[in-house]
Amino acid sequence: MEKIKDVAARFAGLSEVEAVALGGSRAGLNHDDNSDYDVYVYYSVPIEEYIRKEILESYCSVMEIGNWYWEYEDDCMLKTGDGLDVIYRNLDEFSGELSKIVEGYQAANGYSTCLWDNLLNCQIIYDEYGRLERAKKRFMVPYPDKLRKNIIRRNWSLINDNLLSYSRQIKRAVLRNDRVSMLNRTSGFLDSYFDILFALNRMTHPGEKRMVEFCKKNCTRLPKDFEENLNRLFDDMYVYPDKVNEDIQKIITELRKILVLRNSLVFR
Repeated sequence: MEKIKDVAARFAGLSEVEAVALGGSRAGLNHDDNSDYDVYVYYSVPIEEYIRKEILESYCSVMEIGNWYWEYEDDCMLKTGDGLDVIYRNLDEFSGELSKIVEGYQAANGYSTCLWDNLLNCQIIYDEYGRLERAKKRFMVPYPDKLRKNIIRRNWSLINDNLLSYSRQIKRAVLRNDRVSMLNRTSGFLDSYFDILFALNRMTHPGEKRMVEFCKKNCTRLPKDFEENLNRLFDDMYVYPDKVNEDIQKIITELRKILVLRNSLVFR
């Protein structure tokens, strides 16, 4: 952790940088020995690659500078063997995206509130003008009912109601014995399924790691046989793919029960 603080301090010393924060599971209690360190660097002016490389090469044995698969970041391996991801954000743009979600109630196809969770649970290490702390306070609000309903409605349609829903696509993939398509569509199904569960429980989405464990520990409303039904699906996908449609429908049925009981407006 001392090395991470050193890295953060080096970035904080740059004139282009407004704020630095530690995020991801390392910022809270939901991490293990295999968790990477996520350092978020908020800039007013983009930082040149050679400057970033010069900072990181003092601490890292492997560096991939300028990856842009999700956000713009440098992905590294520390000399200690731990992973380090340095993610670069413009604070105004980031706040604008959060406003669309928290204040504009914009849902997505899974992972709707991950950015919100990231801000609320980050540890601010440096904040020259206090703008990141003000953004954190701005979005530290009760979970909006309209956002909750939008997430559940959108993702419920994706997993069950829509003509192009994941469950329909999985069914066709099973009939064709197309396992690649089945795995791909099942992944999308699970993205929407967990997005619904977190919204139903008025919880921001913590990200893709250890979600079953996180739900069991933190969600007060879960479908009956939550973990058992998921494990059955995972087992059947590789051994008995002809049972996958039945497994998917079981998961949908139990989810529908708690949505009807707790959130009947979803189906109006």
